[in-house]
Amino acid sequence: MSGVIVSMRRTLLSCTSLARDGLMGLVATALLPAAPAEAADLTHALLGLLDLNRQELAVLATALALLGFSVVAAILLMRTRVGAAKNEARLRTKIGELQFQADRFSALLFAEPQVLISWAAGDNRPQISGDISLVLSPDASPQRVLAFGTWLSPEPALQMDHAIDALRDHGEGFHLNLTTASGHAIEAIGRAIGGQAIVRIRELSGLRRELAETSLRHRALLEESEMLRGFAATAPWPIWAKSEKGNLSYANAAYVRATEATSVTDALERNLELLDSGDRTDMERALKNSASFDARLPIVIGGERRIYDVHTVNMGRGSVGIAIDASEAHALSSALVQMADAHRRTLDQLSSGVAVFDGQRRLAFHNDSYRRLWDLDRAFLDSNPDDSSILDQLRAARKLPEQPDFRAWKAKLHEAYRAVEPTKDTWFLPDGRALSVVTTPNPEGGVTYLFDDVTESLDLARRFDGLIRVQRETLDSLAEGVAVFGSNGRAQLFNPAFARMWKLSPEALREQPHIETVESWCRPLFDDATAWWRIREAITSIENRVEVPLKLERKDGSVLDCVVRPLPDGATMLTFQDITDTENVERALRERNEALEAADQMKLDFVHHVSYELRAPLTTIIGFAHFLSDPATGPLTPKQAEYLDYVTKSTNALLALTNNILDLATIDAGAMKLELGPVDIGKAIEAAAEGIQDRLATDRIRLKVDVAPNIGSFVGDERRVVQVLYNLLANAVGFSPPDAAVGITARRTDRSVVFTVIDSGPGIPAEMQDKVFNWFESHSHGSRHRGAGLGLSLVRSFVELHGGKVRVDSIVGKGTTVTCDFPIDQAAHRDAAE
Repeated sequence: MSGVIVSMRRTLLSCTSLARDGLMGLVATALLPAAPAEAADLTHALLGLLDLNRQELAVLATALALLGFSVVAAILLMRTRVGAAKNEARLRTKIGELQFQADRFSALLFAEPQVLISWAAGDNRPQISGDISLVLSPDASPQRVLAFGTWLSPEPALQMDHAIDALRDHGEGFHLNLTTASGHAIEAIGRAIGGQAIVRIRELSGLRRELAETSLRHRALLEESEMLRGFAATAPWPIWAKSEKGNLSYANAAYVRATEATSVTDALERNLELLDSGDRTDMERALKNSASFDARLPIVIGGERRIYDVHTVNMGRGSVGIAIDASEAHALSSALVQMADAHRRTLDQLSSGVAVFDGQRRLAFHNDSYRRLWDLDRAFLDSNPDDSSILDQLRAARKLPEQPDFRAWKAKLHEAYRAVEPTKDTWFLPDGRALSVVTTPNPEGGVTYLFDDVTESLDLARRFDGLIRVQRETLDSLAEGVAVFGSNGRAQLFNPAFARMWKLSPEALREQPHIETVESWCRPLFDDATAWWRIREAITSIENRVEVPLKLERKDGSVLDCVVRPLPDGATMLTFQDITDTENVERALRERNEALEAADQMKLDFVHHVSYELRAPLTTIIGFAHFLSDPATGPLTPKQAEYLDYVTKSTNALLALTNNILDLATIDAGAMKLELGPVDIGKAIEAAAEGIQDRLATDRIRLKVDVAPNIGSFVGDERRVVQVLYNLLANAVGFSPPDAAVGITARRTDRSVVFTVIDSGPGIPAEMQDKVFNWFESHSHGSRHRGAGLGLSLVRSFVELHGGKVRVDSIVGKGTTVTCDFPIDQAAHRDAAE
């Protein structure tokens, strides 16, 4: 607290000191005009007053200080007002002078129509003054002057925008000569002055416009001249100029190199020529008669002969020329001509019709196939007709497709001249032909037509599609399962039977699964690894592609006949046929056949056994019958002789039957051997006829034998031949009625001997003719014949054993004819059999 009081006292003392000094100053100031003595006295009086009590003085000092401050402030304010009044008077005088000068400058500046636009630094708001009617209507807003697009064309407006942006951003000045949208010529000048961007727009007067245009043209000509000189100097082609007298006045570096000069000056001084004398003469003659000379000439440069395109222009006071190296172009042109000729020759060999039309739609090329295709006159085509004329002529001859609007169709066809991509169409002609038409735009203009007769192709495709559909329907309707796998092992084709047979999803098979996937699907029904391996191997193998037959016995009891067959295109076809029923029937037939064979063997064994067992007692009976009939044994009563005759006949018949059965059994067993030798045909017939003499006499039947005396013999078993003839005659006699006739003939051919036996019996019905050669087939057919039915069976067996044939021809009610054909050469028969 004491510290604060001390501080306040110090402050008061300071204020007192200040107040005293201030009061002294005020007094001194106020009394400056007074006398010095009076001032001294007043000062002393005041200092005396200051010696008063400090506390009272502090209050007094504060009051005096405030009074002094007020007095000083009033004095200073009075002085300031007096100075401001004087400055205002001087400023008004200066403003008047500046306004006068501004009016003078404005009058000078706007003496002609113009617009000023200014932008202060950092200010985007422009100040616009002047006559805006120069570019806009008088009543338009001045701000519209900045919308350059309203009174300038798009390109000048954009140029103006870019120039102003460069002026404001970088201080780059500009000077533009523009034309307004209404056609007035104006001048726009932009400058950066005193930190401001100022643009001046004014109309060009006639003289100023001409001066500006002349200046621009002069500048452009200078720039163009410099540019052309620079181009000519650096151009790789020889360029030269000659005076009116023909002397060389200009040459570039390429000309110097071509003429082997040391420099341009050397070439000019020596007047070196690039062309030889003959070509120069032609060039000078051409320039006298015309304004230019153009030719492709050979020029030797650096010891090498090259081809140049020389272009020379007559300029009135001289000529200017240039030589452009065309060696490569000449070589390419020659190669192109040769290639075109080769192409033309190639196109002439094509069977397709080709016609090339140029940019004027006139025929430029055609091959002979095109002429023959449309049957057009050669002279007409050689006259290079236009495309439309050819179409009109073809339409008149009814050789084009019938069109409801031919004009529109032709216009659409001619759109190819403006197209960039080739088009393809098919024309169906009135004569039944079909043409494939390919229209290709040519890069150099025009089109190329390519005509192909696809009538046969379309017909083949149509028939092929029909065949494919038929095959598809056939496969789908087959009961056998069919699947085709490609060389990659994936399923390409299948029919519904395959899917049903293996219980597979058709949708899954359409995804072309691999054979291993199909195998995994089929394993629940058939899991034989070996069989599946053989199927996979046959499908995926590259070499040794052979057909693989398989029999698959599946778990469900069904049996499939599988054949894996390679196809010519590398694919493999699998066929599956359900042979379950066939297998069951085959198994049953096999079992039945085995039973029948066993029964037949039992029959043969029985026949053999019985025959051998019967032959022994029959031989004994026959022997005792002959012994009893011998007179040496004693006389017999008539009745006994009759009974003994019956016994002899019966035993002989039974022995013959037994022998026949044994012969048939031996032949069936393959044990019969022929005793071959020469057989006299006449004697064989006599021996057979002698055996039936008693039956012929009993039934009063006549035997007619028709045999040539020189018929000769053939190779065979004589005993079996006689047996065959005897059985045939006995059979004919048995079926013939009494007082009838039986005939036997024999004739010889180049390869066989033919025996024929004819009877006049009741005949054999057609349905029985195939059975007459079976064992124990015996039918009387209304005759008195009775037998065991083995005679004709033996006949066929013996004849076939000789390699011959037996034929029966019979008409019911008219008789039967049996023909036996024996081969002459048994050796040839044995070789054929072997």
